[in-house]
Amino acid sequence: MPSNDDLGTGGDVSVSPRYLAGLPGHADPSFAPVANWPHHRPDVGPCQLIITSPDHRIRIGWFGDDYDTWLISAAQDPVSAPCWSARINQNTPPEIVEGLTRALAAEWDEDSDTFLTRPSVYWSDAVQPLLDAGWDRKPLLRGTVEVVSPDGLAGASIDIVSSGPDAETVTLWAGPPGWGTRAKAIFTARTPKHLIAATAAALADPTPVLRYEAGLHPQLAKLARLAPVEPPRPATPTPLDVQRAAAARRPAAVPACSLRRWTTSTSPPTPAVGSRPGLRR
Repeated sequence: MPSNDDLGTGGDVSVSPRYLAGLPGHADPSFAPVANWPHHRPDVGPCQLIITSPDHRIRIGWFGDDYDTWLISAAQDPVSAPCWSARINQNTPPEIVEGLTRALAAEWDEDSDTFLTRPSVYWSDAVQPLLDAGWDRKPLLRGTVEVVSPDGLAGASIDIVSSGPDAETVTLWAGPPGWGTRAKAIFTARTPKHLIAATAAALADPTPVLRYEAGLHPQLAKLARLAPVEPPRPATPTPLDVQRAAAARRPAAVPACSLRRWTTSTSPPTPAVGSRPGLRR
């Protein structure tokens, strides 16, 4: 595989690991699982789009250019305060957010409350996909457990001490520190751990994602593995294709009706010069 410095095409590339791909200028993958839910576009305020479950218990806010680009929450009913919330910043690939929205879309039902249930008492349930993928669990330090990817460029921080309902206890992160490079998804204490796990599974998913190379943050592009996306090769022509192409190149025959024929109305041919009578003296 060529090095990233050898690409230089500025065209489409696949990015691996996906957690270094950043936001491509749109959030389409994160909205795809809830495409059929009601969409609302506020006239005022920083929120550009709100997608709600049909009963309005789940809310997905899109803030576009703000640092916290997504704000996702769930409540007992449309007018109650959220039971839990997740705020996700502008450096997070939408394919990772899709893990959460897909889980919510699959679980929502008018008679369901599994997306509201109190979380498991075991902190590891929230990050089990990371542990299953071989990510390293660090020793407990000041009430926080860290789980870090083998390359050290992504991980999870779990606060096992704070217990308030609005305490932000789980952070999934990726990329080096910095406003334009560090991705974060932060969950409050009462977020069901299986929903955090669904997001963590998307974080650890080894499937590359597609990006436009020129749109990648330079620092992330240097850390990621980039591979140019080759356009599909044309299919090998079949014998019938070859025959049709040859027929298309062959000159068309002149129709028989276009040939001139001798008729009584046809002017007689001009006599040859040598057959004219000589001049009289």
